[in-house]
Amino acid sequence: MDVTYLPYALLAMAAYALVSPLMRIATTGSDAVPSDVAVIISNTLLIAIAIGVVWYTGQGFTTHLGSPKMAHVLAAGVFLAIGILALYRSVSLGPVSVVTPIFALFLVFSSLIGVVLLGESFSARKALGIGFAVVSVYLVSGA
Repeated sequence: MDVTYLPYALLAMAAYALVSPLMRIATTGSDAVPSDVAVIISNTLLIAIAIGVVWYTGQGFTTHLGSPKMAHVLAAGVFLAIGILALYRSVSLGPVSVVTPIFALFLVFSSLIGVVLLGESFSARKALGIGFAVVSVYLVSGA
């Protein structure tokens, strides 16, 4: 089995673990940055870094703009924008220890979408993992 994706998944997990706490600090208290402004600033940095990666790796940008899969990219961008705006707003209003586990339920729903709509394999082990994820979010969030 090809597991070359694992280092990237672990890096994403480690990096994303810091987003909510840092945004909570940035968007609350004295001199708080409004959550919508924080979205613009942090995602401008994201775009700048992504442009650097595309340039460095020579992937080309304009050659992909005509792809028939661009509609999927644009739809994902819309949902990403909604999700990030809502996440930043929620961490500015509520505790990270509650907001982040609820936000993390996207993993459960993404897994189910992968199985139901993308035909990915499903097993008792995955079902148990999804169940444990839901229970853990419930327990951690104090809901």
